[in-house]
Amino acid sequence: MRDRPSHVRFTVLTFLCALAFIFYVDRICIGQAEQDMRKDLGFEKTQMGYVMAAFTLAYSLFEVPMGWWGDKYGSRGVLTRIVIWFSIFTGLTGAALGLPSLIATRFLFGAGEAGAFPNFARILSKWFPVERRGMAQGLINSMAQVGGATAPILTAYLIWLIGWRWTFAVLSIPGVIWASVFWWWYRDDPLTHPSVNEAERKLILAGTIQTTGEHPPIPWRAVLSHGPMWLLGFILACAAFNSYLYFTWFPTYLKEGRGVGAEDSGWLSSLVLAGGALGSVSGGFLIDWLTRRFGDRQKVRRYWSSSAMLLGACSLLIGKECATPWIATLWTAGSLMMAVSTLSAWWGAVTDISGRHLGALFGLMNSLGGVGAMSSQIFVGRFADWMKDRGFVGRAQWDPMFFLFAIILMFAAVGWWFVDSTRPIEPDDNVARSSTS
Repeated sequence: MRDRPSHVRFTVLTFLCALAFIFYVDRICIGQAEQDMRKDLGFEKTQMGYVMAAFTLAYSLFEVPMGWWGDKYGSRGVLTRIVIWFSIFTGLTGAALGLPSLIATRFLFGAGEAGAFPNFARILSKWFPVERRGMAQGLINSMAQVGGATAPILTAYLIWLIGWRWTFAVLSIPGVIWASVFWWWYRDDPLTHPSVNEAERKLILAGTIQTTGEHPPIPWRAVLSHGPMWLLGFILACAAFNSYLYFTWFPTYLKEGRGVGAEDSGWLSSLVLAGGALGSVSGGFLIDWLTRRFGDRQKVRRYWSSSAMLLGACSLLIGKECATPWIATLWTAGSLMMAVSTLSAWWGAVTDISGRHLGALFGLMNSLGGVGAMSSQIFVGRFADWMKDRGFVGRAQWDPMFFLFAIILMFAAVGWWFVDSTRPIEPDDNVARSSTS
């Protein structure tokens, strides 16, 4: 009787899910704290938009170097450094004394978080066969959204108990604990982990990428002329433009545009992000199920992702017209659920075209997504101030911006029709794919 495979790969996935949760708590907590920080430090919304964009700018700039570093040196050390770094600057956010120090802190925080998801993708490509990767990607993205959904509620209560400054200090602790345990337990090569038995080694090797020899340089000429890569970057930029509304400004919109109290804004913001969590996990399982049923992974990604983006745009516009905050929030949660359900398809397409340069090229496309995120953060702050200067208040000040967000989702829907993930950036002769045993 053959030994059953051990389950170390699922422990790896648990580590990544836990970190995705911590990431998004630390990243999104500033959205709930924004109003208190702005009043305490004397900022306008436009200035706070620049603070938020400082994170996204640094995150975009350092994605490729940190992804490449993981490709070259392995994800264990790189991911540990990333988590220690961003945890330190999460805590230091609470020590900001004015606009320059806050912008600098958030820039360094963004530099610290950069490269995490490219290294997640690398780890999955080593530990999970391709036919099980959609499920794993969906769970990671789902836990990120759960972290985002937890952040507004947790932050609202922590601010009520200890103030916004100490809230950031408390939120820095889980990352340090995670990094310590991960460094001690994890191995970059599944074959060298002492807890992996022979049956699990064979299972992991079936359909995973195993590189041999020294890591080659990135073929930048092929990268820069590769249409699908730029199209995937454009799609992520559109998705990030939409998502970062909920990551940063949505609690303020609920309080100032909809007249919702601080605690209720935390619950409603969490409800929207919970919709994103549901979309993440269901999208991953759905992509795997549809691929097994119909066989053509590329067509499944294309049809589902385009349809989901269009449904997300329609749901967002319906929510805008609803007068009751709870009902409007439910429609908005449905919009984010549909948009985020495409993330597993995006991860899969990026993995297919990137080959042995997955960390660096995932980072590059994620950086292009950062352009959309940064544009969203700056746009909302400036738009709200611009409408206020013209005498608009409440919903009249905020609601017109949702038309632009719906149009952006429609652009992403069109983009998905043209994605061709069957064209790798380069033939990867040094990648050995083992057959299923």
